[in-house]
Amino acid sequence: MREISLHLLDIAENSVAAQSHNICIEINENLKSDLLTVRVTDDGRGMNEETAKQVLDPFYTTRTTRKVGLGIPLLKLAAEMAEGGFSLVTESGKGTKIEASFRHSHIDRMPLGDIAVTFLTLLVSYPLIHWVFDYQVIDHNGESYEYNFDDTELKAELGDMPMTEPDILKFVRGMFEEGTEALALQTVN
Repeated sequence: MREISLHLLDIAENSVAAQSHNICIEINENLKSDLLTVRVTDDGRGMNEETAKQVLDPFYTTRTTRKVGLGIPLLKLAAEMAEGGFSLVTESGKGTKIEASFRHSHIDRMPLGDIAVTFLTLLVSYPLIHWVFDYQVIDHNGESYEYNFDDTELKAELGDMPMTEPDILKFVRGMFEEGTEALALQTVN
């Protein structure tokens, strides 16, 4: 995977497979401290201690469609190669939190990617999940800019209307793009 947003998509899909009802994706670009942190937290079935150790092995997977599980090991490697770190906190029956950090300015840090498309893909693909997306940028002067999305209000407003209705999809995509692009501008100033 060449973009952090694709790693987030992969981990969130693992959270869905773990029967999560609530999934939160957080992104924090702190330019002042030169740190990019991404986090996925879920309330799924979690993992026992042995499984938590095994998921860091690229030759371990619980999936039956392939014989390797590269997502988490590759994210961990990418973070470490960009002078960052990785943590996995999980408890069987309680959920999982995966966090990766990167030195923001590191030459080997992969780009964040199209985070708006990642958010939209997850929201539309898994409408029964409660999604929370938090994206924060702290600029070089310490000013904080945030885009927060909790799907509760949108889903209540839509009622039985599907998120895949073209006008709704266009509206939500525009909302995500506007929010994330405004923050992306802060990273270049």
